Amino acid sequence: MIRRALAFQHMDDEPPGLFGRFLAEQGAELDVVMLHRGEAIPSLAPYDFLLVMGGAMDVWETDAHPWLAAEIAAIREWTFQRNRPYLGVCLGLQLLAKALGGEVGLARAAEVGFGKVELNALGHAHPLTRGLPASFKIMQWHHAEVTTLPAGAEVLASSAVSPVQVMSIGRNIMATQFHGELTPALIDRWSKIPQYIEWLDQAMGPGAYQRVKNQSRLQLGKCERVSRMMFENLVDNRRSLHAAA
Repeated sequence: MIRRALAFQHMDDEPPGLFGRFLAEQGAELDVVMLHRGEAIPSLAPYDFLLVMGGAMDVWETDAHPWLAAEIAAIREWTFQRNRPYLGVCLGLQLLAKALGGEVGLARAAEVGFGKVELNALGHAHPLTRGLPASFKIMQWHHAEVTTLPAGAEVLASSAVSPVQVMSIGRNIMATQFHGELTPALIDRWSKIPQYIEWLDQAMGPGAYQRVKNQSRLQLGKCERVSRMMFENLVDNRRSLHAAA
């Protein structure tokens, strides 16, 4: 059971989404820190779950976004010193890799839209990805990726573009390059954000938003099942570790 969770949010339009709902179903109290608005990171001691969302900025843009340095330090404290459950999404994966000594750089190509992700042999057997289909389509939106894994990290799934789509460290720490938090309401919000429409058109050609929205009607239910399974695996594994202790 997760009692109190903390989320790091980097943009107004990159909220916890499905993962916020899953935490509410657990009865968890969720505190969201809006880092891009200058909100300070609180003491991590009272929390037992950390959720780190996506964002348009890159991990190396600390001059433009000085709060990234404090966030990276907090992620290092959370995972390396406290070893409590961590779930990262897109930028949240890249920040985790950076915090623990890995490297992040530009991908050979941007990956945008619903794309296929495939579990590898380790992913099929790993407790954090058990029950997931061997392959699934899910939303991608990134131009950077993990290029060097941090020590102790394992890759559980990949795509044709980015080798690191699901990364775990131990049994408490997991992050995805894809966006598993999406809901229909979030996709509807994109239509009101000119920058998002421009990014989609740049990556996928004119009219991309409507094509993605049409695809979402078919895909989001399947995506939710994948996201719920990963979240529940992480929570259940935490229970198992506590029981064993």
